[in-house]
Amino acid sequence: MTSQTTISATGPGDKAPAAPSDPTPSTGLRGHPWFTLITVAVGVMMVALDGTIVAIANPAIQKDLGASFADVQWITNGYFLALAVSLITAGKLGDRFGHRQTFLIGVSGFALASGAIGLSHSIAFVVTFRVLQGLFGALLMPAALGLLRATFPAEKLNMAIGLWGMVIGASTAGGPILGGVLVEHVNWQSVFFINVPVGAIALVLGLLILRDHRAENAPRSFDILGIALLSGAMFCLVWALIKAPTWGWASATTWSFLAVSVLGFALFAFWEQKVAEPLIPLGLFRSVPLSAGVVLMVLMAIAFMGGLFFVTFYLQNVHGMSPIDAGLHLLPLTGMMIVGSPLAGAAITKLGPRIPLAGGMAATAIAMFGMSTLTSDTGSAVMSIWFALLGLGLAPVMVGATEVIVGNAPMELSGVAGGLQQAAMQIGGSLGTAVLGAVMASRVDSDLPGNWADAGLPKLTQPQLDAAAEAVQVGVAPVAKGTPEAIAAKITQVAHDTFISGMSLACLVAAGVAVVAVFVALLTKRGENVEAGAGAAHI
Repeated sequence: MTSQTTISATGPGDKAPAAPSDPTPSTGLRGHPWFTLITVAVGVMMVALDGTIVAIANPAIQKDLGASFADVQWITNGYFLALAVSLITAGKLGDRFGHRQTFLIGVSGFALASGAIGLSHSIAFVVTFRVLQGLFGALLMPAALGLLRATFPAEKLNMAIGLWGMVIGASTAGGPILGGVLVEHVNWQSVFFINVPVGAIALVLGLLILRDHRAENAPRSFDILGIALLSGAMFCLVWALIKAPTWGWASATTWSFLAVSVLGFALFAFWEQKVAEPLIPLGLFRSVPLSAGVVLMVLMAIAFMGGLFFVTFYLQNVHGMSPIDAGLHLLPLTGMMIVGSPLAGAAITKLGPRIPLAGGMAATAIAMFGMSTLTSDTGSAVMSIWFALLGLGLAPVMVGATEVIVGNAPMELSGVAGGLQQAAMQIGGSLGTAVLGAVMASRVDSDLPGNWADAGLPKLTQPQLDAAAEAVQVGVAPVAKGTPEAIAAKITQVAHDTFISGMSLACLVAAGVAVVAVFVALLTKRGENVEAGAGAAHI
């Protein structure tokens, strides 16, 4: 039987948190704060890992299944899009039915969808099950934050979120390393099969340890129209950005989807002020720190996830590294995120989030600028400097923005706040891949014809040029079988130079986004409602 605790929650205007209705400390496994942290960490590790582990497998998937560049983008974008569209609704489900239940369903579904991807033999099935992965991942991510918020006392919550952020950061950054080992020594399918036993472990731990906490004034109904409006608006926005390179940024179709998205958001905002129990009470955004935290997560993810998408192709296709070597070259990024996250949690507890967040985004901007200077001859030592600085910059943002968003929301909306935090990150990741992908495609389309002609290579027809551009966008030299060695060398040089030019521009755009995020970080402050869940359990 599910063990349940009812928690009184403060509203945005309350002066002090109400006392919990069940202040009895947790003495066994059930509901123990640290064991709860371990359990939810195992679950969210799968979701965070899959955000980047697939990046290192993309070249192998592309080759094995004969996928196009657009197909490869959809392996990433389909996952991010499903997460982004459903996270807030999933958080609301947790607030309504309990975060324990939604976490367990999410873990089980995510593991099963992962196994189905490994058994797929076409790119269409891979993308379909990646979408299902995203939907189930959306159930467990905000539930994890809701469980931590309700389980940890206030004075330990920041430490818990720091460790939780460390797991997400380490998993996100460690994905390419683990992916490299699996792709090189097993196959790309193993990248997904590994989630099956991990999900089984998380399920067993969840059944034994997690305790259901619900606020007294938790929502009792669903804002169905609000869910439909928000989901439709978010889908149209991301869909337009993903398809714009194909349709053209000036096309009527692109702008029609963007217009529908804006209309959807406007109608959603209007409806949320009329419905009795809104999906997202717009009063949440009266909190400037909470709003700044959401924007900060979007900007951080655009810079990080968008940049990382091209770095994996740079290491494998330009430098000719094996998947495992490419993953190992990203070890400085992983290591600094693992080391930096708990340190960032301690710094945020002592100083507040503003300085660490602004400093982290400044370091991210410098790192992305440094990555824009990479060439086909850049050595490992120089790469490591920029990768390490990127990890050091991202760590405080992963931790601090989470605390800012969740801590500034009332307890009964902890699931929605967790959904906002994760939706912001996933939308940013999807936008980063789409927008920076468009930047890359534009630069390749612009530079490739001239570079090809300047190298004295045979003139290409327009269809041949389009096919060559698609290959160059992922760093692959379009060398036909039987091409003389001297000509092949010239083609390879042109392809790599053109790809690096596009990657450099994309990294500069990412650096600019990070600079904007520095100023957004200055608007953040420590959570005002973090005490609401303080009495849920005692350590």
